[in-house]
Amino acid sequence: MSSIDEQEEDRRVDDIVRRGPMGAFAVAGIATAIVVAIYFIFYFAVYLPRGAVQ
Repeated sequence: MSSIDEQEEDRRVDDIVRRGPMGAFAVAGIATAIVVAIYFIFYFAVYLPRGAVQ
């Protein structure tokens, strides 16, 4: 690799790092939303129809 290629690659990496971990936050947010949705589905579809436990 020449010095110019290394400098170009370093610049691209710096640009990517500067933007931050947006993809990781998006994946974590989607996963959290799925877990919360599953919780509410179980609550309304399973627990409420069973009624109060005596």
